[in-house]
Amino acid sequence: MVDESVWKKRFALFMAARLFGLLTFLAGVAIFYSDLLRPGGWPAVGSLLIIFGIIDAVFAPKLMKKHWQRLDSSDEQGPIS
Repeated sequence: MVDESVWKKRFALFMAARLFGLLTFLAGVAIFYSDLLRPGGWPAVGSLLIIFGIIDAVFAPKLMKKHWQRLDSSDEQGPIS
């Protein structure tokens, strides 16, 4: 069984990945529509950041969950001798 401190760390990493994806998405929207990097916006860079932000917010937590499930299942089996 995994103790509570491990679950707290995993939850923090899970939420950090989601938050980073959201911030990347919002930065992409800001670059796309505003004069943040150049006058009139920069749709090419903004759209790339939007896509990367969505991918990070959706798929990074799923990959972490699969990894943690694999670690937990190997811990339950005990050490391999």
